[in-house]
Amino acid sequence: MKNTEPLQDLLPLAKKESGYEKRGYLNCDFKLFHLTDIPAQEFEFHYHDFDKIIIFLSGQVSYTIEGRTYSLNPYDIVLVNHAEIHRPSIDPNFPYDRIVVYLSPDFLSVYKAKDYDLRECFLHCAKAHSHVLRVGKAGSDAGCLLDIIKRLETASLEDTYANDLYCQALFLEFLVLLNRTALSCRINYLTTNCSNPKILEITDFINQHLSWDLTVDFLSSQFFISKYHLMRLFKEETGYTIGNYINCKRLLMARDLLKTEPSITQICYLCGFKNYSTFFRAYRKFFQETPQETKRG
Repeated sequence: MKNTEPLQDLLPLAKKESGYEKRGYLNCDFKLFHLTDIPAQEFEFHYHDFDKIIIFLSGQVSYTIEGRTYSLNPYDIVLVNHAEIHRPSIDPNFPYDRIVVYLSPDFLSVYKAKDYDLRECFLHCAKAHSHVLRVGKAGSDAGCLLDIIKRLETASLEDTYANDLYCQALFLEFLVLLNRTALSCRINYLTTNCSNPKILEITDFINQHLSWDLTVDFLSSQFFISKYHLMRLFKEETGYTIGNYINCKRLLMARDLLKTEPSITQICYLCGFKNYSTFFRAYRKFFQETPQETKRG
């Protein structure tokens, strides 16, 4: 039986000027899907407004996130931050079976205190330059995580007393155990394969310096590579031009800053735009709303 996400959650909301698609939406704290694609779908590079956790169950799948490609094994856990550009590549000869959780970043930010932060699993992966936890089928951590998420899957389909509260309690239990697992020495952070180290270095640099004047000439000089070779390699590895990638990342950064920074003009320059009118036009075209409308919520 083919089990897919509701159509409105899978279809892209808009084809962006950058070439990237925003897929799905989330209007609650979290949402769980158990998906099996037969035959496997083809996915374009896309991003989400929310964080995503994938528990890979079966299939022949490699996952590319921000230029890094990972070959998945059953029970690998994939962590995709909001605004990260990604896609799976799927062998159509094998069913692609996984459990997916859409997760609001605002929900995670509530559960942060002096001695814990439920975003730690995402942060720890970033420090390890990875997006995949390899917990292994036989490990007790994998079994416990899968048990909780299956209980959550069952509970989410029920209509019983205080069911929303019960589902939230189960999900918090899952997140606590996931973070404990991520911080333990019992798991491995999966390293990439089929990724160009130079392009990984350049994408990391771009994301850390979005306020800089990031031209192709500057990047080619910074990384000792001809600009034509750089443009070709970047396109091959990510599917997108350097200019489109930088523009997309700057606009996504601006939208995040609109939640906290009072000055839209200041945000414009913090995100690397040289003048406000260029920023305003790009933002409205990309998100189909003005920065002021985003700020008002």
